[in-house]
Amino acid sequence: MHNSPRGGPVGHRREGSSREITRWSPFLLIALAVVVDASTPGAQRFDRVLSAAPALAAATWNVPATAAFGVLAAGFEVLLSFTRGGPVRPSSLLTGLLVILAVTLAACFASHVRQTRERELAEISAVADTAQQVLLRPMPPRLAGVDLDLLYAAAAARARIGGDFYEALRTPHGVRVIVGDVQGKGLAAVETASVLLGSFREAAYDEPELTGLVDRLETSMRRYSERVPGSDAAERFATAVLLEVPPDQPVARLLNCGHPPPLLLHGEAVRPLEPSTPALPLNLSPLLNDEYPVDTVPFGPGDRLLVYTDGVSETRDRTGTFYPLLERIEDWTGLPSRPLLDRLQGDLADYGTTASDDIAVLVAGRPIEPGVA
Repeated sequence: MHNSPRGGPVGHRREGSSREITRWSPFLLIALAVVVDASTPGAQRFDRVLSAAPALAAATWNVPATAAFGVLAAGFEVLLSFTRGGPVRPSSLLTGLLVILAVTLAACFASHVRQTRERELAEISAVADTAQQVLLRPMPPRLAGVDLDLLYAAAAARARIGGDFYEALRTPHGVRVIVGDVQGKGLAAVETASVLLGSFREAAYDEPELTGLVDRLETSMRRYSERVPGSDAAERFATAVLLEVPPDQPVARLLNCGHPPPLLLHGEAVRPLEPSTPALPLNLSPLLNDEYPVDTVPFGPGDRLLVYTDGVSETRDRTGTFYPLLERIEDWTGLPSRPLLDRLQGDLADYGTTASDDIAVLVAGRPIEPGVA
């Protein structure tokens, strides 16, 4: 699984730099206050800002370190009082020390609360990581002679899983892949995705035809809706592309359930694979007794299929223009699949202004075997 363009290495570096600045800001504040106070003649006093040092420390340091900053600030408060010149005013010194003490106690409490929440967040993140491994398992680099590369990112802040889903399996009928997008966001979308993935993982081995496989997915969605009658599950739907690559034929079979058309990369040419007959998303087809057509396309050595969710194609720039995916991919056909996805990742980050939807991009390719022209 690959990092999101919306939370990639650049974003992590910026976050790390910001945290380091915040971490060392109490030292900088104390040093600045001491230098300015000592070098300013007259009655101007800048030692009052020393009390802010433990407050800043609470944002990144633990409780003992926060308390240590309070002690350090109090020490410089005393030092400045005796080195400023003129008689020391005990009442003024005592007032300054009491202010530092009060702020330090409050900062220690804030530091304790922050650390508690960070531990809870770490536990939740660990649970999310485990859920991700179960729901969205790592994509194998190759299955039965089909190379697979993936770019996946959830839109929700700090989320690891979302409404976009994927799976690739080696079955008796060939390599079978699903890439889909559940309507909506949040835990409800994740639950729906889990229902579809569980059904796909079971039915992909049993059903000889893709039409039978999609019927099983529809049945799972219907049963899921019946199990939660008080929710909006019956109104929820999902778009998806089912891909089958048989082991003994240079073709690929596609079944598109209302999903954006995959792109076929053949040499330097890129072609959108529009379905021969448009079909509705999963859980909507029974309303119109619709049928899902299966399209067969040439898929020989060197060919690649790029399947994506609308989080890619509907990314907008500041003017509201959709991301020109086809044009971009046409410029990158000479790249291997992994570098191509890396280029797409960075380009989406530069192009888009907001992280409004999940992203899933899967590239399936038939490699050119050594010695084969």
